Amino acid sequence: MLNFLWIPATVLASGFQVARNGLQRSLMPQTGPWGATLVRFLFGLPFSILFALVAQALAPAARPHLTPAFWQAAVTGALAQVLATAALLVAMRRAGFAVGTSLQQSSLPLAALIGLAVYHDHLSPLAWGGVAVTTAGLLVLTWPKGATGEQPLSGAAFGLLSGLFFGFSLNAFRHASLAMEPQHPIYSAVASVVVVQAMQALGLLIWLGLRDRKALAAVFRSWRQSLGAGLCGACASAGWFIALALSAAAPVRAVGVVEAPMAAIAGRRFFSERLHPRQIAAGGAVLIGVLLTTLN
Repeated sequence: MLNFLWIPATVLASGFQVARNGLQRSLMPQTGPWGATLVRFLFGLPFSILFALVAQALAPAARPHLTPAFWQAAVTGALAQVLATAALLVAMRRAGFAVGTSLQQSSLPLAALIGLAVYHDHLSPLAWGGVAVTTAGLLVLTWPKGATGEQPLSGAAFGLLSGLFFGFSLNAFRHASLAMEPQHPIYSAVASVVVVQAMQALGLLIWLGLRDRKALAAVFRSWRQSLGAGLCGACASAGWFIALALSAAAPVRAVGVVEAPMAAIAGRRFFSERLHPRQIAAGGAVLIGVLLTTLN
């Protein structure tokens, strides 16, 4: 049963991620990209701790193994995810919510390549064909003509940069979870989330405390909205980590592309954004590539 649990976990994570991204984007005028990034980790941490306590109660024999292999993967993933989140928020502001989210899907081919080169995760020829089709669709999206954002071209660049960093973080988090407690993958996933989010929240608190105290104050002034973003972020992170503990990063990222149509609906509903027909066609190519990638 656990072999297939990663699929619903990924779909749920994608939905929560779209909700979290929308809440973070709405905070950006007050907090800036780094303040909005902090919201994800700081306000999500209490919920992640609660999830870990529940997982420990359900698996009392599980014990964390904080080995050098775990710390290396966790620190790499934590830093990459912070950079990816900030880049994504800038991309959504400049190229539009839906386009920025679609460009983030460049983490699929990048995760596949990084997984092969660094962690020796292998995909079938059909899955690699899906990666190629997805990449072609993304190449069309890198010039988001007709987008409603402020600066489409620079937004596309930040979207691709976000995908690169997410590709690193996905693979790193998978191996952090495997190193934490290989006999209890769900416990290992949620416990790893707690460690990673604690590092990310502490690092960003120090950074903003030294560099941008106005943004830090704005985060706490908007605590109600920040708490909602934190809850959605904690649920999304738990889903991603569980999926990555049970499957290689590329198939997980492939199923996660379901967030693209979710983001398109959310962008039109909440941010009055419209997509160009060429972008819709490219998004369709991305989804076809994703379906092929899942057949690994």
